[in-house]
Amino acid sequence: MLNPIDALLAEKGVLLADGATGTNLFAMGLQAGEAPELLNEIAPETIAKLHQGFVDAGADIILTNSFGGTRHRLKLHHAQDRVFGINRRAAEIARSVADKAGRKVIVAGSVGPTGELLVPLGALSYEEAVAAFVEQIEGLKAGGAEVAWIETMSAPGEIRAAAEAAIKVGLPYTYTGSFDTAGRTMMGLLPRDIHGVAEGLADAPVAVGANCGVGASDILASLLDMTDARPEATVIVKGNCGIPEFRGSEIHYSGTPELMADYARLAVDAGAKIVGGCCGTSFEHLAAMRRALDSHSKGARPTVETVTGRIGPMRNKLAAANTAETAEGRRERRRSRA
Repeated sequence: MLNPIDALLAEKGVLLADGATGTNLFAMGLQAGEAPELLNEIAPETIAKLHQGFVDAGADIILTNSFGGTRHRLKLHHAQDRVFGINRRAAEIARSVADKAGRKVIVAGSVGPTGELLVPLGALSYEEAVAAFVEQIEGLKAGGAEVAWIETMSAPGEIRAAAEAAIKVGLPYTYTGSFDTAGRTMMGLLPRDIHGVAEGLADAPVAVGANCGVGASDILASLLDMTDARPEATVIVKGNCGIPEFRGSEIHYSGTPELMADYARLAVDAGAKIVGGCCGTSFEHLAAMRRALDSHSKGARPTVETVTGRIGPMRNKLAAANTAETAEGRRERRRSRA
């Protein structure tokens, strides 16, 4: 399978992925409860404007508007019979913007969780999950996506199912976890263990990493764990724009362009090869990150203390601290039973 990410990395060294889809679409008029994926059909000009904003800000990778594009998510909007068409249209819109950029811009097909729990915790079998992801990724490939971008995952089994689907369809793939629960994913995956999730499959991932979560400092701490575990890996970090804060009924993100620029510099110093933004990251934030990457030479590897001193405090425990605490708790329980 052709691998556009490695080719562009060889040329540029570090790549800038795009920013937020959902929060920017809400700013463009998407209403709570509406499916962003349906805009690919009913308002393609809005999605093209989203992609164009990120390309103009300097993105090297843009993600299709297809995060909830499996039948399991689309059934909530009575669109489960239109999976292929919706995903194909999502990729076609992104492709049309990328092709007129005047430089190489990679179109990555966004693949999010199904929203279902896999057996034995839920009713969805591994085989059914693979089939659902195949259906989605076939549409993305038909529309011109160059890579399957599996993101915001919590369960290793679901990551593996999506990866297997990408291989079946014939697309290179990446995957990222959301380490939002005491330094782990909701299903307990540690950042340092992200590399091994797809071991044994016919094709290895192009890149792995983290996205979303809680805040910039937390995701940079996860990044340090991932790059320490496997320094040679191509690692993605796509963090939220600061910390989400409720203002009345609306969520706002605390990150300024200056904070996100410093986050990008720290991410490179910590070993990331692909840096982007997630929730709250606007065109302005991404443009600041582009300028930071273009002017930055990789520096000393930061510590967590360096990160929190520059970006702000963490909202979660460190994964390592949580692991140690868990181990100590087990020892204490064994002593109490003795």
